[in-house]
Amino acid sequence: MKPIRLTAHAQGYLSSRGFTIAEVEDAIRTGVWRPASHGRQETSKEFAYGRTWNGAVYATKRVRPVFVDEPTEIVVITVYTYFF
Repeated sequence: MKPIRLTAHAQGYLSSRGFTIAEVEDAIRTGVWRPASHGRQETSKEFAYGRTWNGAVYATKRVRPVFVDEPTEIVVITVYTYFF
C-alpha cells in the first residue's frame, strides 16, 4: 500500500475547509477514482457529520481529494469539502 502525502497547499486548507487527514486517506483508499484535470485523479466520500460548521448544523460532510498517483506514493494536491 502506497503512502499518502499531502502537499503544503493541501495541508494549508485542513482547518479552513474542515477535513482531516484520516478522512482524505479513507476517501482515497476506499473510493472510486475518477480522472481529473491535468492528469490527476479525484474521488469523494461522504461522512456522517452532525455538527456545526460556519454557524449552521450539517448532517453530512463530503470530502473530495484531488491527487496524483505517483510510482511510490499518492500525492494530494488539494481537498474540497461540502457540507449538507
